[in-house]
Amino acid sequence: MHRSTSALLLSLTLLAVSCRKEEPTPDPTPSGPRLILKFRFDSTQVRLNELGQPEPTLPTGHAAQHPHFNAMSAHYVEFAPTAWTLPGQGSVVYHAPETNAGGAPAIDFAQSVLAGQGEAFLNVPLSTLTPGSYPWIRVSLGYQNYTIDFRYTDTVFGLGALDLTGTVASFIGFNTYIGTFAVDQQTLTVNDDRPQGFWAFEVNDPLVPTPVISGQAPGTTVVNPLFATSPIPANSCLVTGGFAQPLVITGNETEDVVITVSLSTNNSFEWIDNGDGRYEPLAGDLVVDMGVRGLIPIVE
Repeated sequence: MHRSTSALLLSLTLLAVSCRKEEPTPDPTPSGPRLILKFRFDSTQVRLNELGQPEPTLPTGHAAQHPHFNAMSAHYVEFAPTAWTLPGQGSVVYHAPETNAGGAPAIDFAQSVLAGQGEAFLNVPLSTLTPGSYPWIRVSLGYQNYTIDFRYTDTVFGLGALDLTGTVASFIGFNTYIGTFAVDQQTLTVNDDRPQGFWAFEVNDPLVPTPVISGQAPGTTVVNPLFATSPIPANSCLVTGGFAQPLVITGNETEDVVITVSLSTNNSFEWIDNGDGRYEPLAGDLVVDMGVRGLIPIVE
């Protein structure tokens, strides 16, 4: 082949390549309206007991505070069409990954989605929610991270009583497989399952350098106003809340449906108190409850 012919063929090849249209990159996000759920943590929201009834007062000898929430995760979300709909029989729109790495079915904390105040913890196609009318929503909470106030009395350096803050990492799902996780600035390694109520605590003040400590709370309040007609599984944290007006999904929506899941943090951190109303773990104060105190879904 002559050099001039080779050059001509090369030019034609380059021209063909330059004129070829680029194939569009497929969008991994399905088109259409979305179902978006966001967390709100509200210390002024009514404080409910496990039956969904107001419980503004504490038992004698107990004290509590409103923790400042940093993050929370949800393990399961379901919309219920009636008060008699049992868990799992409604429209389930989300179920977080689980694992048997610890020997039993457990939430896989490494794959949990953490969300803070006003942040979305669920964003899925609206088509995931079966068309219908839904007066109720159930959200199974798996993990919460919040800051609390506590008192530390120093008897070594003569500093006396110090009012400090600390971060609590609280696992409230039915069972959670935990590897290594950060409480705040420090980490803790478990590499095993932990049942509902497992917690870890870190002192935030560098003046009191202490390692992370952990323990097991004896109980967690799980609010279910449908306890008489639709009980929840034991040791689950399937919190139930009712819409002001039933959420109606026709299947013909063209816009996103955004729901704020407002959780009551009203005195949700509760302990048996030594009499001064301050949480003092070194003085024998014993944590008895770390559960949220109610759920109100609000359609934005």
